[in-house]
Amino acid sequence: MAFLGDGNHTTVTRFILLGLTDDPALQGILFFIVLCIYLVTLLGNLSTILLIRVSPQLHHPMYFFLSHLASTDIGISSSVTPNMLVNFLVEKNTISYLGCGIQLDSAAFFGPMECFLLAVMAYDRFVAICSPLLYSTKMSTQVCNQLLVGSYVGGFLNASSFTFSFFSFVFCGPNRVNHFFCDFSPLTELSCSDVSVPTIVISFSAGTVTVITLLIIAVSYTYILITILKMPSTEGRQKAFSTCTSHLTAVTLYYGTVTFIYVMPKSSYSTGQNKVVSVFYMVVIPMLNPIIYSLRNNEIKGALKRQLSKKILA
Repeated sequence: MAFLGDGNHTTVTRFILLGLTDDPALQGILFFIVLCIYLVTLLGNLSTILLIRVSPQLHHPMYFFLSHLASTDIGISSSVTPNMLVNFLVEKNTISYLGCGIQLDSAAFFGPMECFLLAVMAYDRFVAICSPLLYSTKMSTQVCNQLLVGSYVGGFLNASSFTFSFFSFVFCGPNRVNHFFCDFSPLTELSCSDVSVPTIVISFSAGTVTVITLLIIAVSYTYILITILKMPSTEGRQKAFSTCTSHLTAVTLYYGTVTFIYVMPKSSYSTGQNKVVSVFYMVVIPMLNPIIYSLRNNEIKGALKRQLSKKILA
């Protein structure tokens, strides 16, 4: 049942997710592509976590945070991808009111977590390059745990604002969500209640996370660039910069898509474009991160070769 009687109006108890397309042939192709991406995402990120756990040479703050970034990528992708795959197989993909709230909150938790972790990793590179002699003190186990807890708290606070906003909505009319998951924007379009205050709260929360984390990343890399340019040897500059390239690539991809979805005016792009960019942001990037770090990080490549050699010799 999609609607439940409540006084003079009906209350929505289920939503219909319209998905990416209603073309059956295209749905079959997209199912296969998205399934492959999801399996690669799980395999790549789980392998990254396992490799960091079993390789003593990777027991450093940078890789400690990278392992949690991999866990977050699994969370981001898993919050929407399984339901998206179902959408390709059924004629009408429905999701319960509670399930919709959980999906929205999961995305609202893991998305900011990714921002906070990328900011923390930028700070880690700043300390490593700009204050190498104080690195062990400034990035001690206690400090790393505090930064990690702060990232989780930040993600939780952002998700809480989405939770309160979603459950303050009254849905009494159409229940067709024009997206492949329960995103905030299409849900506001279906609400029969005043959404002005929740929209302001969500904009403030998401905007604060984006601005703070981007500011930390920008300041960190400004100091990193200044320090690298002051290095006397070309080899030293190349080595210092090589430790940042994978992180910079991940930051550029992630914040580029986030900016398109949440910062650009809605009138400048269509709902279809929003869906495509959301797929890249929530499905493709979580797959790309472990590939980026494995291809552009010499320590990870070295650790992987050593582990593979041990397995072959064993």
